[in-house]
Amino acid sequence: MTVRPEKVVHRDDVEPITWGGEESARFLLRAADTGGLYSYYEVSVPPGEGSLYHLHHHMDESFHVTEGEFAIKVGDRTHTAPAGTVVFGPRGVAHSFHNTGEGTGRMLCTATPGGIEAFFEDLRDLIASDPPPRWANLHQLAAVHGILAHAPRGATGPH
Repeated sequence: MTVRPEKVVHRDDVEPITWGGEESARFLLRAADTGGLYSYYEVSVPPGEGSLYHLHHHMDESFHVTEGEFAIKVGDRTHTAPAGTVVFGPRGVAHSFHNTGEGTGRMLCTATPGGIEAFFEDLRDLIASDPPPRWANLHQLAAVHGILAHAPRGATGPH
């Protein structure tokens, strides 16, 4: 077993990765910090925004709501998740989240194993180079990272 050095992170010292407007993630612990075991990050979501319904083929994800209120769907069940709620999304089960509150909502998330930060960096770059990104490009990007993204209504391309 490899012993990793400790790491102390101050949230405000971490530059957020922003995509699609005001939605962002601050990666407090990256896969490189944890020997690939997990990534730990804070997601900030404006009211009315959230993720597409998607699943991770090789990654579990947990969501700890710290501010606001979210509707978090896992499989066929939607959970009302006010601050203080933790929801687990196992690999292979589709999930999404949506900020149902009036202000910016925040969650601390864990992805196991680590590495989800690479997807968000690539998403930021795709959106910057292809505004607004075409569904086919988003779908392909997700697939590269082991994510099956379900198309939003009205999107064209592979589902």
